[in-house]
Amino acid sequence: MATITSEAQLRELLGEPVPAALAKERTALHELDRAWLAASPFCLVATSAGDGSCDVSPKGDPPGFTLVLDDRTIAIPERAGNRRADGYRNILANPHVGLIHLLPGRTDTLRINGRARLVTDPDLLDRMVVKGHRPVLAVVVEIDQVFHHCGKAFLRSQLWDPESWDTEAVPTRARIAHAMERRDEPLEELERYYSPATYSAGLYPSA
Repeated sequence: MATITSEAQLRELLGEPVPAALAKERTALHELDRAWLAASPFCLVATSAGDGSCDVSPKGDPPGFTLVLDDRTIAIPERAGNRRADGYRNILANPHVGLIHLLPGRTDTLRINGRARLVTDPDLLDRMVVKGHRPVLAVVVEIDQVFHHCGKAFLRSQLWDPESWDTEAVPTRARIAHAMERRDEPLEELERYYSPATYSAGLYPSA
């Protein structure tokens, strides 16, 4: 394959960014950023280990789950999951993170880049209780860059257009788990485990 190996080659191909694209980058939250975070129920957290290997993890909760601590600091709770902790182990080795906060139905997004640490401060975790579940830790991010991103990718993909959705394009989560991860478990049991009612019941386990 023809490979780009320098920024000069990249710029020759893509051109220079327009001034507005550079000027929109900020180092502190605006009141509109705060409003976005208060309305957002979902974000993606990108991390990188000390060796450069990467991970992106989805985080979701009721709108406003990302707490604004001040104009330069936000916090994201840890909820019950698979306990792999890929992103958290990365943060221990390399604090730099990238976040994208989404609003359902909106094609634009809010991007935040910064440095993260894992925090267990009781007062902070007490502010993050949802349906009786208190997180065991929070990711506190010191903001280096924040800006809003245009919606071209969402428009091209028709992500929010129900007419473009095909939930049966690939096998169900239960069938994927049975084929690749949990081969020794009966498919019927996996279908019960991944059913909406059963799976949703474990989203916020009590302490």
